[in-house]
Amino acid sequence: MTEIVTEGSGWFEQPGDRAELDVGFAATAKTRSAAVTALGGQLAAAAPALEADGLTVEHRRLWVHNEWRRDRVVGCRAGEDVRLVVTDVTVLEEVLAALIGAEPTSLDGPRWVLTDPAAARREAQRRAVADARDRAEGYAAALGVTLGGLLRLSEAPDHHPSGLSMRMAMAKDATAPDVRELGLEPEPVRVTVQCTTTWATSA
Repeated sequence: MTEIVTEGSGWFEQPGDRAELDVGFAATAKTRSAAVTALGGQLAAAAPALEADGLTVEHRRLWVHNEWRRDRVVGCRAGEDVRLVVTDVTVLEEVLAALIGAEPTSLDGPRWVLTDPAAARREAQRRAVADARDRAEGYAAALGVTLGGLLRLSEAPDHHPSGLSMRMAMAKDATAPDVRELGLEPEPVRVTVQCTTTWATSA
């Protein structure tokens, strides 16, 4: 019995319903203790922005290291990186304005994701199998045989949702900026699936 092996691909897009943001704060001082204390003051001032409605903190990472000038230590730098998730995208502009107004050292985002990508993944899988079957039917017709049932199917690994990421360098500003013109509406998130199929044939 002749077997036909084909690869299929499928994708499905839908607007992201959550946004991820990475925010960083940093402070420098002559000693570790002073640098950490200064960092604590920054984070305390930024707390209202970090605890806004529709926003959750996913994780925090503290780091402290020496500042070098040529071959000697001249001070210390302390920082904290915070991963935030905007669970209510209707407040994204308000959240970003508050975060930027808190004067972080860096801000990276938004990266759009899906709360539940299962439905999108299933549709992408359906399209991938349909694509693989269509290719197999073409080969069967070329060989003058009839395509039979599916014998084996495997999925290629590492196909995850991807979204748009926008990077911004933060400038010092005493007031919350107007971010309405930055084009931060939810972007489509694409889920892509690839599979390899093996089909039976009959004369």
